[in-house]
Amino acid sequence: MNTRDGSEIAAMAARLEALGSPVRLEVMRELVRVGEQGLPVSALQDRLDVAASTLSHHLRKLMSVDLVNQERQGTTLLCRAKFESIRGVTEFLLAECCIEQDNGAGAS
Repeated sequence: MNTRDGSEIAAMAARLEALGSPVRLEVMRELVRVGEQGLPVSALQDRLDVAASTLSHHLRKLMSVDLVNQERQGTTLLCRAKFESIRGVTEFLLAECCIEQDNGAGAS
């Protein structure tokens, strides 16, 4: 039985769609690697070797689906992965793992 509401499914679909871009997926991987400290946009740009305008576009998309946040520290714009949101995506995908396996549903 699916207990998910439509807004939760829509939010998860938007997050997964955002991760469907190779550049955005690499952005997330870099931010996850550095942990809670985050990375300045300039360092992220250097690591990914992408144009500033391209990175800005991808960061806006990731922020719009609540996977990344930015914080200004003086003249530095710091990006951080939103680990709670990332965990939410994985938990959403795994929440009903194998529930049909026990009752034989879907068996051919």
